Amino acid sequence: MDRELVGQLKDTLRRYVRERLVPLERDVEQTGRVPDDVRRTMAEMGLNGISIPQEYGGLGLDLSTEIELAFELGWTSSAFRSVVSSNIGIGSQGLVIDGTEEQKQRYLPGLASGELGSAFALTEPDSGSDAASLKTRAVRDGDRYILNGTKRFISNAINANILTVMARTDPDNKGSGGVSAFIVDTDSPGLRFGKPDKKMGQHGTVTSDVIFEEVPVPEANLIGGVEGQGFKTAMKVLDRGRVHIAAICVATAERLIHDSLAYAAERKQFGKQIAEFQLVQAMLADCRTETYAGYTMVRDAAERFDQGERITMEAACCKYYCSEMVGRVADRAVQIHGGAGYMEEYGIERFYRDVRVHRIYEGTSQIQQLVIAREMIRHKDD
Repeated sequence: MDRELVGQLKDTLRRYVRERLVPLERDVEQTGRVPDDVRRTMAEMGLNGISIPQEYGGLGLDLSTEIELAFELGWTSSAFRSVVSSNIGIGSQGLVIDGTEEQKQRYLPGLASGELGSAFALTEPDSGSDAASLKTRAVRDGDRYILNGTKRFISNAINANILTVMARTDPDNKGSGGVSAFIVDTDSPGLRFGKPDKKMGQHGTVTSDVIFEEVPVPEANLIGGVEGQGFKTAMKVLDRGRVHIAAICVATAERLIHDSLAYAAERKQFGKQIAEFQLVQAMLADCRTETYAGYTMVRDAAERFDQGERITMEAACCKYYCSEMVGRVADRAVQIHGGAGYMEEYGIERFYRDVRVHRIYEGTSQIQQLVIAREMIRHKDD
């Protein structure tokens, strides 16, 4: 995509986020839903197709450019990012990377335009990071598969038209090699959703169970047309996705710094602005230093990815550091605001709750530590 057009899109997105979305944050928090006109506008801006190749109707942006837009989108409530996050990331990238040409032609244009919504269904009641515990089954029946099982905490599932579903096709293989990936239409018979989850934060994003009871899935919807490749596909997707989430964490930290600095410059105690107090300055300085570190990490990882490097370790480092970092920044933001930081009207407590999940989804901080250490050991002689 032309750099001038990218710049125009970034400027447009910045204005839209700050002039339209930020004023809506409290309403979305209270109602639990993003207005339909926001969904339409974000689709018209092309945000659903950021990472989808141009030949399938997307913008085809490289990761370095994608994170520049993420730095803008992460300035506001996570609920707004959730409108397009699945189509940008785990809802589409499995198809982009490993889908057959027929699958790409069938689904990617609709995902890029926002006509189709997507979700990624991996987690189960007894299975998260542990592939061996995955119990959802896909049994071949002629030219189709029959799916049975339950997925848990699935973001955007209720609003999705298609799901990328991980299911075990080889019951004798208890590890990740027995798992395959499928595209499942949400209007398939036997597929239903649980009640929307009540969450600590990220109100306006919807998560729920997805229940499969004898759900028929055409053989043509096996991603890549090959069984046993599901977790390999997921792992390929995660490197890009983890850098994107890290960029969102950096952007949210920037918003918290902005609001905290503005408050500290206005709030007076003992006859002067609290921004003049050295201990408040220390908290602000720590926030700036850590956010800058996160920013440089994300930029470096994205550039390496675009140059064709394998960035499994770097992506895990970004996700681990930035998700932990934004939690610390949010905690200091509450402290700088004092009692006001604990009150709903200032919005700081909302961000404090919202950012907590970044340390959990798409690989917990502990999983990132394992990935980093294993990559270090694997390449110790390089």
